[in-house]
Amino acid sequence: MLGHRFIHFDPNENGQTKFEQLLNLFMQLLTYTNGDASEALQWLNELDKQYKLTDNEYGMGDFIEDLKQNGYLSEDPASGSFSITAKSEQTIRKKSLEEIFGKLKKSRQGNHQTFKPGQGDEINPDTRPFQFGDMLEQIDFTESIRNAQINRGVESFSMQEEDLQIRESDFKTQTSTVLMIDISHSMILYGEDRITPAKKVAMALSELITTKYPKDTLDIVVFGNDAWSIEIKDLPYLQVGPYHTNTVAGLELAMDLLRRRKNPNKQIFMITDGKPTCLKIGGKYYKNSFGLDRKVVNRCINLAAQCKKLKIPITTFMIASDPYLQSFVQEFTEMNNGKAFFASLDKLGAFIFKDFESGKRRTVY
Repeated sequence: MLGHRFIHFDPNENGQTKFEQLLNLFMQLLTYTNGDASEALQWLNELDKQYKLTDNEYGMGDFIEDLKQNGYLSEDPASGSFSITAKSEQTIRKKSLEEIFGKLKKSRQGNHQTFKPGQGDEINPDTRPFQFGDMLEQIDFTESIRNAQINRGVESFSMQEEDLQIRESDFKTQTSTVLMIDISHSMILYGEDRITPAKKVAMALSELITTKYPKDTLDIVVFGNDAWSIEIKDLPYLQVGPYHTNTVAGLELAMDLLRRRKNPNKQIFMITDGKPTCLKIGGKYYKNSFGLDRKVVNRCINLAAQCKKLKIPITTFMIASDPYLQSFVQEFTEMNNGKAFFASLDKLGAFIFKDFESGKRRTVY
């Protein structure tokens, strides 16, 4: 009897060319270097020295030339500097979607189901008995015929109302989403890179919405001392600044953006790793990084209440596990009647996508 057999792993066996293998690495590095093509290529050269990614037949020079010929990279003839193109920006978003959404398919956590009537467009595995008012196209004839055979046999076959089974379906709603990303200095402190996973999630979510839910809207807001909107194409270049955390400014901008949306289904996703520490009062900043300042916290709580009145749920993804923050997050969430997750960096994408997808589906009765 043969046991396990181990053989040498050959990365070329997956069918990828040398260019495709290096391109995957290059796209990952661009996320870490905030879209700096030259820095990403330097990192790739260092990896090549250590792990021998290229060979005599295909070198780094060939790869750079292929990047330019395939429209991923542009070179300034005057300075010789490189920059990525719109094609590269979209490819980074697609890679993020594959990385995060691919993992999500295997995950079972994070379902938040709600039930609303509506005309569904996606079949649900559940069935139920027929009720007055159900439409003909909802009838599962396979199950209904099976019930009739069991109840009356084949020879005296007939179908009655009690035999009919209705197949449930999922109704997909249109949603306007604002994704808030904390870019305060703490997102890179304590030896942990928190901004890169947040960027990957934002890029994956934007790619999902623009491709799978084109009628939805997604606005991206970043907040530090102030808050401002960024375009989807700007995500690879997003960097942390020497900022405090002005959560109030981020929420106010998110609410203003959602007010302009005519869609009745609105929501805010907020990714942050720390407590609110900053307010802008007039032209001056009020800052306190020590503990939870009630002046700042109360403004946050008031905005949570306003969002609740406007029927805008806020889902907070706290990528830090400090115990003293839990009380603030709990108070904030209860005031808004929203949701909160203390998510580790590797689970952040799964949490957000599960929550987003469950909000898109309503089971039809």
